[in-house]
Amino acid sequence: MLIRAFTQQDLVRLTELTIDTFRPFYEDSFRPLMGEAVFAVQHGNWRDDYRKQVAELHAPERHAYVAVAEADGTIAGYVAWSVATVHKKGEITILAVSARHRRHHVGRALCEYAFEEMRALGAGVVEIDTGGDQFHAPARALYEALGCTPLPLTVYFRHL
Repeated sequence: MLIRAFTQQDLVRLTELTIDTFRPFYEDSFRPLMGEAVFAVQHGNWRDDYRKQVAELHAPERHAYVAVAEADGTIAGYVAWSVATVHKKGEITILAVSARHRRHHVGRALCEYAFEEMRALGAGVVEIDTGGDQFHAPARALYEALGCTPLPLTVYFRHL
């Protein structure tokens, strides 16, 4: 596996990978749990939201970066992170690994790469957010295996 810096040529594939990775959460988990009214307001345009977000992830002038993992001649995953240099804090923005490459330590390698880059930029702490639902269980397991400490948080939604 090779981990390398993002190039603009990666954008289409990373956008597709993000949509493929998170489709089960939005369509199979969040939508049935919350119902159509809440889903429409909260995440009704989630694909377009990701198209916009992924295009803006790599912005070194804002201390925001993306690294790409390649394996078997294809993009296996990517990690996006940012560093607030004043506060010496890093944040993983998105971690996405293709279904074919999950359970092969791609996510771990990408996180460790990002952690090292954050350290080099002066960060002493990293924040990673994920969901508490079943879809996000593998992410929680990875972050805990990396030594991260979970902070219990509950978010409520209600249709008015």
